[in-house]
Amino acid sequence: MHKIKTRTLTLLALCIALNVVGANIALMLKLPIYLDSIGTVLAAAVFGPLGGMLVGGASALLAGITDLYALFFMPVQLLTGCVAGLLYRRFKPGTWRSNWWMALAISLPGTVVSTLITVILFHGITSSGSSMLVQVLLGTGMSKVAAVFLIQIATDYLDRFITVYVVALVYRILRSRLPQAN
Repeated sequence: MHKIKTRTLTLLALCIALNVVGANIALMLKLPIYLDSIGTVLAAAVFGPLGGMLVGGASALLAGITDLYALFFMPVQLLTGCVAGLLYRRFKPGTWRSNWWMALAISLPGTVVSTLITVILFHGITSSGSSMLVQVLLGTGMSKVAAVFLIQIATDYLDRFITVYVVALVYRILRSRLPQAN
């Protein structure tokens, strides 16, 4: 049986805290980005898909205490953790050149799922700041699905680009200080 090290549990707990704090900051400031997946992607980079999914799921449960919408978007967190973990198995967090496509690859599957959740369950409006942008597009006569998808793809990509960049910085620091973090 494999024992989980204290260092591993501590890092996973820190990743969950990063997600919850980031999500609450974005929610309070009504930012059009979410800041709720930095910990998920960091856990995926260090521990693989299962680590990312564990942190994403736990974060959604905890964030659901202050923002009920977070519970409904748990599948997005799980998918983000899984995709990021699979990508980071093959490509380590890196340079600006690799960050743009990693962010795109991590955000696209979640964008499709979050668009469906937003449109079907919430008729296009959630607690996030991006809902204000959806309202603007709806006011131009755009269809609800198109408006939500367009805003979702832009905000998800920006959010994941920031996430991937921060993870690359943190990953480098962790690897230099904790060579056996895996």
